[in-house]
Amino acid sequence: MLRLSELKLPLDHDEAALEAAIRARLAEFGVPPAGLLRYTVFRRAHDARKRSDIKLTYVIDVEVTDEATVLQRMTGTPHAGPTPDMGYRFVAQAPAHGAALRPVVIGMGPCGLFAGLILAQMGFRPIILERGKAVRERTKDTWGLWRTRVLNPESNVQFGEGGAGTFSDGKLYSQIKDPRHLGRKVLEEFVKAGAPDDILWRARPHIGTFRLVSMVEKMRATIHALGGEVRFQTRVDDIEIEDGQVRGLVLSNGETLRCDHVVLAVGHSARDTFEMLHARGVYLEAKPFSMGFRIEHPQGVIDRSRFGKFAGHKELGAADYKVVHHASNGRSVYSFCMCPGGTVVAATSEPGRVVTNGMSQYSRNERNANAGIVVGVTPEDFPGGPLAGIAFQRQWETRAFELGGGDYSAPGQLVGDFIAGRPSTTLGAVQPSYTPAVHPTDLSTALPDYIIAAIREALPQIDRKISGFAMHDAVLTGVETRTSSPVRVRRGDDYQSVNVRGLYPAGEGAGYAGGIYSAAIDGIEVAEAVALSVTRGAAQ
Repeated sequence: MLRLSELKLPLDHDEAALEAAIRARLAEFGVPPAGLLRYTVFRRAHDARKRSDIKLTYVIDVEVTDEATVLQRMTGTPHAGPTPDMGYRFVAQAPAHGAALRPVVIGMGPCGLFAGLILAQMGFRPIILERGKAVRERTKDTWGLWRTRVLNPESNVQFGEGGAGTFSDGKLYSQIKDPRHLGRKVLEEFVKAGAPDDILWRARPHIGTFRLVSMVEKMRATIHALGGEVRFQTRVDDIEIEDGQVRGLVLSNGETLRCDHVVLAVGHSARDTFEMLHARGVYLEAKPFSMGFRIEHPQGVIDRSRFGKFAGHKELGAADYKVVHHASNGRSVYSFCMCPGGTVVAATSEPGRVVTNGMSQYSRNERNANAGIVVGVTPEDFPGGPLAGIAFQRQWETRAFELGGGDYSAPGQLVGDFIAGRPSTTLGAVQPSYTPAVHPTDLSTALPDYIIAAIREALPQIDRKISGFAMHDAVLTGVETRTSSPVRVRRGDDYQSVNVRGLYPAGEGAGYAGGIYSAAIDGIEVAEAVALSVTRGAAQ
């Protein structure tokens, strides 16, 4: 097959116009009208750089007669060439007699889920340990905090089947390099599990929370059917290491699970696990992350600013944005995890602390748009060793709990008041979506001074690009601290810990991914490394 890219058409074009554009492009390479046998849309995006003339942009795979000749004519031509082979191929299969010990995956977020799935598909019958509950039970516990202010530290937005990505926008794109097209494998497995087919061709696909719940259940069922095992409410409390090699895991029920291949996919909020690993001598290092607030605007404000007269068009949906501002104090302010038509959610996993995150459903039809407005921090901002970033996060999450009134309400402030440096005493036209409640206050002491100064400077500047961004009644809700892991569990080229053989740090928590898509890809790569190690060991 051949691939054509950068085909641009009006927003309201019909199917005949697309086919005509394809035929016209092929004619440049000598393909007659009858030479087009069939075509499929590989990717569709919209180009809204000119709000008065928004275009749909296509990448098309085509089959033509005399393909070899046409391909030769395309040589050196931009936006035309062979369709890459994106099929996934397993790197190994489990030995017929089985491995001495089954591989273990700790954590069942996107990374652990895909590591377990790939290992199961290759016949290795993995054991997956998840400290939280199955996804539907976990959802009830999560709503318990949102509705009744009752936190379950082991079952919440951060912990449980599906990981933190379950309560998010379900974004399935990333800027990571993916030369092996592993992302395609991720999307195809999600479609098998019930995701809409359009995630295979939309340029910025998303799923949404409600769909993710049933999808995770189906993927778990597939792992079970292939001989894998999932144990919920099973926290890993200790790791046994002998002569630099993993030998076992001590579980919260008192059991010692013998194993020599362990995928560590615990997520960025498994703070007690990082503390345990540090105590056992596993090499950890502090890494940069970001902190800030959630900002909410009416979705219509964002739609009109981004799409102009096309705001509300069915082909465009709810508008998103991505912004950055380099502040005069040397800090960078940027948007993070933007959720069109979504809600701000309570995302703490520890008592006496407040954390925010963003979430939206597949429909993206809630009244507000929200995003993190965050500022990068580095280990120089929180000196003290590998775990100092955790202490830094806790400090500001505790402060947010205090400013919110000590009952899991979040502290909030109108953007106009924040810019002016005065407390908010009441909310305005924008009703915040965070539950259980938002407490109007002064956010100037909610985060370090340099973060406050950078965001205060950034908001009016961003307003020049997105009209209404600094509107007075927009709401800032604090605090956003769990943008990424504050710890990296260093690994080598073989994906194993640099000082503990058989331990495979993976995903966002270990410092190697950011979001559902990249974490799932990392899970595949780590599973492959485990499979190759097991098969090599079995062959010796």
